[in-house]
Amino acid sequence: MKIAILSRKKSYYSTRRLVEAAEQAGHEIQVIDTLRVYMDIASHRPGIHYNGQALTGFDAVIPRIGASITFYGTAVLRQFEMMGVYPLNESVAISRSRDKLRSLQLLSRKGIGLPVTGYANSPDDIQDLLKMVGGAPVVIKLLEGTQGIGVVLAETQKAAESVIEAFMGLDANILVQEYIKEAGGADIRCFVIGERVVAAMKRQAQEGEFRSNLHRGGSASLIKITPEERSTAVRAAKVMGLNVAGVDLLRSNHGPVVMEVNSSPGLEGIEDASGEDIAAKIISFIERNARPNRTLTRGRG
Repeated sequence: MKIAILSRKKSYYSTRRLVEAAEQAGHEIQVIDTLRVYMDIASHRPGIHYNGQALTGFDAVIPRIGASITFYGTAVLRQFEMMGVYPLNESVAISRSRDKLRSLQLLSRKGIGLPVTGYANSPDDIQDLLKMVGGAPVVIKLLEGTQGIGVVLAETQKAAESVIEAFMGLDANILVQEYIKEAGGADIRCFVIGERVVAAMKRQAQEGEFRSNLHRGGSASLIKITPEERSTAVRAAKVMGLNVAGVDLLRSNHGPVVMEVNSSPGLEGIEDASGEDIAAKIISFIERNARPNRTLTRGRG
């Protein structure tokens, strides 16, 4: 097979591991800088160009699209889809998961456990909003934040009101969520491929920090998840329409709750913690599923 990886750099751990796994399986693979691709949109035959040449003959494309380039990255991926190339994750699914508010609404509609979450536009509604989510302490999140950036724990009512007012004064879109104290600063990353959790790790925040992201200094370790946690992770990925996803869960007093569904989960932490060859499992999934024109996006506006 001929496989493309949309990634800003070949040196990124996840990109490098996917290249190694694909080559070991005997496939031809090319890393393409997402922002250097340009597209022929107006013709009857959609085209993609890179470094002065047309990109043709690909059987599958693996999107490793960072949150900061979601708009352009999904446009490039959509162009591949229009050309009949099989996407590991579809552009529509990536866009859906990147919109934190929309993704929570979709998960809620399907009855998947979530922290109590509020969303408002007017400062006049702040007190009612806080009451709705159970009062302080609360977690306040920027909708555009990633890797724990733009996430604040407000431990008192006054602190929460001040932070929310400040964000609203900057015209920032925020979510307000209940603080799951019993999680103890830990979450669970479930790595889903297809309809299976192939690996899971516990991420523990460092002392004095409530955000467990590895980018924020958190530590990762192997964990055994419950059948309910496994089912919740698989269902969450399916609701988003993602074939490959990192589903972040918290263990609450009322069962597992989903914090986020990541469409481009990193491989380094999960491979180190679990000892599993996640990259090889992804390539194997592509081998089993890649077919021309096998995408819901093809032919749709």
